[in-house]
Amino acid sequence: MTKSLSDSERIDWLQLIRTQNIGPVSFFRLIKKFGTAANALEMLPEFSRQSGRKSPLIPSKRADAEREAKHAWNKGVQILAACEPEYPMPLRAIADPPPVIFLRGALNLFQKKAVAIIGARNASGNGQKFARQLAQTLGEEDIVIVSGLARGIDGAAHTASLKTGTIAVVAGGIDYIYPPEHDELTRMIANQGLILSERPLGAEPTARDFPRRNRLISGLCSGVVIVEAATKSGTLITARYALEQGREVFAVPGSPLDPRCRGANRLLRDGANWAESAEDILQALAEQNRALFEEDRDLDRLEDLFGDLKDKNHDFIGGLTHENEADLKSLRDEIYQFLGFTPIHRDEILRSIQAPPSYIADALLALTLGGDIEETSGGMFARRDCD
Repeated sequence: MTKSLSDSERIDWLQLIRTQNIGPVSFFRLIKKFGTAANALEMLPEFSRQSGRKSPLIPSKRADAEREAKHAWNKGVQILAACEPEYPMPLRAIADPPPVIFLRGALNLFQKKAVAIIGARNASGNGQKFARQLAQTLGEEDIVIVSGLARGIDGAAHTASLKTGTIAVVAGGIDYIYPPEHDELTRMIANQGLILSERPLGAEPTARDFPRRNRLISGLCSGVVIVEAATKSGTLITARYALEQGREVFAVPGSPLDPRCRGANRLLRDGANWAESAEDILQALAEQNRALFEEDRDLDRLEDLFGDLKDKNHDFIGGLTHENEADLKSLRDEIYQFLGFTPIHRDEILRSIQAPPSYIADALLALTLGGDIEETSGGMFARRDCD
């Protein structure tokens, strides 16, 4: 069951996710182990020491989390935890939903079906015109338009859907205006639509924040429409996330002579839905299986992102059980040897390592808290660079 948190509990969640080494997968595994964020924070130093860490992993400071929360509330920004009923169900259903999101604007937009329209920053005039037409027509069909507030296609899609409903997912803090020329557009979206981020207020976006942002764009939506995209672009990262999340991917065909269209054309070649009009998108979405979005994703699902795992009689200490300590230590060593410095998805680990999923989940958590590996966006794991 979902549940609303008190302000104190919400700060617990914020403090835990701001702690070094803790990503969404590790966060929810800790909640599963200890029941609450407060318990996880209390147990974390000893738990990390038992996981093999030379010096205990100390939670982020409570005072810092309190200041962050107070700063957000003073600016009219809402802080929403993934267990709360207002949290968007499609986002809750992805592999690694952010435990805490920051919001400014109309939360009721989460109750509508959403489609992302994204594309090149240096978009052509025709590309931007088509994005506006798509956004306007879909909006008239009561579909919310989601995008990343970037230059080009994103800005065109947001502008055209202000009146019908638009959600901007940003890579930095909600109050950090980027790009600078979207200052007025950002204010308009805050007043008429919704802005969302998982980053702290005031955070300047870095290169690694944009892929994380992209998984949220696709995660909020039933489908993602690519208007223009080069062969190597963040837009195609969003398309990949959409496919992994079971979303529909649409691409607008373009001239093979225009490098801004090659990424979209390649998606079409690889099987993406053809999108020459809003009707193409509406028809495909009407046929889509909506079970993923219509059923609620409760806290039990979030607490274990490795599937429906039951840890019966699993007395966990640093990823090991008293009964099978040697076997589980061997499992941790096997997983560590399997991983390299290039992140790999946990599903690939589950497919490749012959062990119960719950044991693999605990071994990954122990290695993460022990400082041997790190969790990156999208449920990916890699060896930690020791330099």
